[in-house]
Amino acid sequence: MNIEVHSSMDAIPVAEWNALISGNYPFLQHAFLRALEKFSCVGAHVGWIPRHLVYSKNNQIMGAMPLYEKHNSWGEFVFDHAWADAYQRYGVEYYPKLVNAIPFTPASGQRILLNSENDKETARLLVAAVNTLVNEGNYSGIHSLFPATKDFAILNQQQAISRNDCQFHWYNQGYTCFEDFLGRLKSKKRKNIKQERRKVADAGVKIRRLDGHTASADDWHDFTALYQKIYDRKYGMPAFNQAFFMEVARAMPDQIQLVLAARDRHCVAGALMYCDDATLYGRHWGAEHYIDSLHFEVCYYQGIELCIEKGLQRFDPGAQGEHKIARGFAPTRTQSLHWMAQSPFTRAIAQFVEREQSGVQRYIDAVSAHSPYNRDD
Repeated sequence: MNIEVHSSMDAIPVAEWNALISGNYPFLQHAFLRALEKFSCVGAHVGWIPRHLVYSKNNQIMGAMPLYEKHNSWGEFVFDHAWADAYQRYGVEYYPKLVNAIPFTPASGQRILLNSENDKETARLLVAAVNTLVNEGNYSGIHSLFPATKDFAILNQQQAISRNDCQFHWYNQGYTCFEDFLGRLKSKKRKNIKQERRKVADAGVKIRRLDGHTASADDWHDFTALYQKIYDRKYGMPAFNQAFFMEVARAMPDQIQLVLAARDRHCVAGALMYCDDATLYGRHWGAEHYIDSLHFEVCYYQGIELCIEKGLQRFDPGAQGEHKIARGFAPTRTQSLHWMAQSPFTRAIAQFVEREQSGVQRYIDAVSAHSPYNRDD
């Protein structure tokens, strides 16, 4: 029996790691995590330092957890800046901390990898090892971000503080085509979507859907430039780069969906999505300039069509965006877990989260009242 902490995916056997992943979840694939490291999307320079936990028995990996040592709260999408500020004001170190998460990826999914789904002993050993790592490394705590419901139940140990948030996801109700989906909507919402799609077509925009097999180097160059332009304008430094996108497309070609929009043969917008056996994940968007309704077409309607065509059950288009409700997306609860190590603020944080939970539930109830679907649906 052996538990190790690895600072590089290169030290972990590809086939053994991937064998632990459920349903081909894309963001835990060895190739995805390795490309983050290889092309400097993570590392000390951005405050995401790999500390992957691996449990082996008889030279066979039995379980693992993706872990990162964090020296900031950038790219987590579960906001704890107020907690960090409180620590700083009272002269207590909040960083470094550990996160059990996928960098820059607010997509719920597997956070503890087990050789057998019912292997409670391996799960117990991994959780105990994380707690030991927190204490020995003088981390302020461990934060599990966007765990799937099954993993949430495994990781929700004593003393953990549970947080909720809300995203907007689309669910496939056995639709046969996009028109079938539209037919389930209230007439006003259906008419609005048709108008938005017509505006894009009337603007002379042509849409191409590509995967890792069909997207060329020029396509990735165009998309990366558009993606980085959005970050330069709105968010600051982009987390990903063209080399990363091309490497992941090469290694996981069937799990990549690249939607590009062109006008007069010039690429003006694009969206990158990933898929597993059941879900499509919208991840990145970029545009050269504003074209009415183009964002909705590229990021939402093309994704819905892809889900229907591929028989995928759910479309997770990313964080935030109440405007998604009118376009067929439903409020969906997301979760996170937080263990604070010997913190004088544990009780205060727990009280903060308790009030926050009530607010999140009121928000979900409020937006649910604006469902675009006919009452029978």
